[in-house]
Amino acid sequence: MRYLALLIIIIPAIDIGFLLFSGKTIGVLPTIAIIIITGVVGAYLAKKEGLQTIRKAQEQMATGQVPGESILDGICVIIGGTLLLTPGFITDLFGFLLLFPPSRTPFKLLIKNFLFRRIQKGNIKIIK
Repeated sequence: MRYLALLIIIIPAIDIGFLLFSGKTIGVLPTIAIIIITGVVGAYLAKKEGLQTIRKAQEQMATGQVPGESILDGICVIIGGTLLLTPGFITDLFGFLLLFPPSRTPFKLLIKNFLFRRIQKGNIKIIK
């Protein structure tokens, strides 16, 4: 939790710095246009990837498979879409990385490892 608190403080501060620098460098209106465009493109990509992930999970469940990878993809899509709707260049970068399937793989590995450690510690119980 302490890392999350640091991220909540540090990432927006860095994003604000980049936005101010961008406003000085390319101007206020182009900076605002970039923020709006990334938000719109991010919402479109999140919807597209989210629907694709839901279809994939439904297909896996219909064939009796556990949709574990699809659930991780869904988590990444939700986080990525949220980051893209948040104004800022750093959040946009991570949002796009989470939305594109090839660059999503390292994030899915981090989520798996995080969940595995929580299960090992007994913080998460699996009921069969």
